[in-house]
Amino acid sequence: MTSTGDGEGRAGPPLWWARRRDAVVDVGLGGVSAVECAWEGVTFAGEAEVPVVAGVLFGFAVGAGLVLRRRWPVAVVLVGIAVAPAAMGFLLGVVGLYTLASSAVPRRIIATLASMTLAATFVVMYLRTRGDVEADPLLVVSLSGFVAVALTVPPVLFGLYIGARRRLMESLQERADSLERELSLLADRAEERAEWARTEERTRIAREMHDVVAHRVSLMVVHAAALEAIAAKDPARAARNAALVGDMGRQALTELREMLGVLRAAEKPVRQAQVQAQQVSVALAGSFDEGPSLDELEALVGQSKAAGMVVEMVVHGAGAAYAAEVEQTAYRVVQEALTNCHKHAPGARVTVRLAHRDGEVAMQVENGPCDGKAAEPGLPSGGNGLVGMRERVLGLGGVFVSGPTDEGGFKVSAVLPAG
Repeated sequence: MTSTGDGEGRAGPPLWWARRRDAVVDVGLGGVSAVECAWEGVTFAGEAEVPVVAGVLFGFAVGAGLVLRRRWPVAVVLVGIAVAPAAMGFLLGVVGLYTLASSAVPRRIIATLASMTLAATFVVMYLRTRGDVEADPLLVVSLSGFVAVALTVPPVLFGLYIGARRRLMESLQERADSLERELSLLADRAEERAEWARTEERTRIAREMHDVVAHRVSLMVVHAAALEAIAAKDPARAARNAALVGDMGRQALTELREMLGVLRAAEKPVRQAQVQAQQVSVALAGSFDEGPSLDELEALVGQSKAAGMVVEMVVHGAGAAYAAEVEQTAYRVVQEALTNCHKHAPGARVTVRLAHRDGEVAMQVENGPCDGKAAEPGLPSGGNGLVGMRERVLGLGGVFVSGPTDEGGFKVSAVLPAG
């Protein structure tokens, strides 16, 4: 393991330790254990009839092995068991067992080494107290068993507790990190959904504004052109056209005010952009209840007739109750198709067909070729009419088809589900 460092320019913990504090603790414990075993090595040298220096050096080397407890806990415990007959390594055995129990070593290995330590301690205590204490052998066995249990069981149990607690904290930390990542992902997705909702609502608002204004203004331009042409020749007809222009202008302003009122009501300050988009969506959805319906198609066709268009309306089947958004969408499709006829097919014959079927309503606006006599009204085209109609129809799960006819005209067809 190399340095991890708490900051730039600082060295990390050495060797196998995860933190510098762990290294300091282990070195300190190793030093204390080395001194203890070196002291006990003097007695061991006398009993084994070896030089005292050899016993001291042996004990120092054994005790210093505690420094390796985090790296090789099994080896440290085995060393403690091996030197148990020499009556040295008290701190080495206790701390080694604790480290072993708290590590990730399999439980069967922990149980095996703990049992070996318990047995070794019991045998050594029994052999040493049997000749020194003149007492009942049962007392010697009980005393040896008590010491063996006292030096083995508490370190193992405490180590198991600390190991379980450490693993629990690591698991909780992992879950917290995972939850933080998930929350970050959710926040990013929420922002994406909010941006998508804003884009959808901007598109919908633009479509509504286009449908509300374009048709009325187109008719006003057509009537104004006719008014200019007949003003001097037929004052009475010019007056009627002027009145129609005024009525259409007022209708356009009324519908525009209603739309702007819906938007202003939806533009209240909110904390989340997504909530604002949802408010706009709800407000616009509510406007369907006050929007145009299929019953107003005849009046719509009549306005085009008044503007000089040769238009016929054909209805098939008996009318039924449709959802408000279905009726408004059907109205807007016919309205936009008629507006396109005013723009691109002046003087052409137009047929509007409306069919009521089981579970659906179909509409078609078809114009023939231009007669070449009527003048172009000069109406600008943004190229969004067909796109807006298609979006409306597909948004309700319907079918939309448009394109030129074999006779040189143009046809717009749409089918909407009744629900």
